[in-house]
Amino acid sequence: MYEKIKETAKFLKGIGIDQPEIGIVLGTGLGDIVSMIKIEKKIDYHDIPNFPVSTVKGHSGTLIYGELSGKKVIAMQGRFHYYEGWAMEEVTFPIRVMKLLGIEKLMVSNACGGVNPDFEVGDVMIITDHINMMPEHPLRGENDDRFGPRFVDMHEPYSWKMIETMRAVAKDNGIKVHEGVYLALQGPTFETPAEYRMVRLMGADAVGMSTVPEVIVAKHMDIDCFGLSVITDLGVEGKVEKVSHEAVQAAAKSSEKIISKLVEEFILSL
Repeated sequence: MYEKIKETAKFLKGIGIDQPEIGIVLGTGLGDIVSMIKIEKKIDYHDIPNFPVSTVKGHSGTLIYGELSGKKVIAMQGRFHYYEGWAMEEVTFPIRVMKLLGIEKLMVSNACGGVNPDFEVGDVMIITDHINMMPEHPLRGENDDRFGPRFVDMHEPYSWKMIETMRAVAKDNGIKVHEGVYLALQGPTFETPAEYRMVRLMGADAVGMSTVPEVIVAKHMDIDCFGLSVITDLGVEGKVEKVSHEAVQAAAKSSEKIISKLVEEFILSL
């Protein structure tokens, strides 16, 4: 795996993608945030050696390199999910490539279900912590010390410094944001009412099918992480309704201007 990652990083450096400061992973319905980036390089996943290809509608499968708010960034317009059939090492492969390219910070975003009764569809949540309920751990197997230690400290999975920065950005722009814990399940089914109740009882505020493996692998490589969720459906008692992927995309899209403003100002403040 290390040699494949090196090969991919070498290829990307060869076409001019080198030394980005910040990696960005864009979730369902949030891909248009790349319109804020002054693009220098853009390449489809299927043209990148060893890269998986996203199969999910709303994930275009493009790697973007350029400048955002004065910082060099590399953005994934479309991520990979365990439920698509990828192994965890494939789901997290791009994060390891980003590290070899030079990133020191990672910003992840997702669309998810809200189980906190204070949440409404379209709300934005800063991820303060997570609960990993995926059926396989991304660090399972023999550890490669070139990436990081066998046992990874997770006392601060999401950087409190970056959380404080986003709090200030939201306040300065008069944008309401929630904070909470994100729980990751395998998917691809949306949760049943009983599962939503379970998620809430376990101490989470939102539930989704991504993000956590990427953050674990980033922490393995000593990358500071920050996460934002868009609440696209509700798993709250009395508010559980029929949901579809199209509805999730539409809900995420409706919050895109808010997210874009937050991300732009946030990157500027780092």
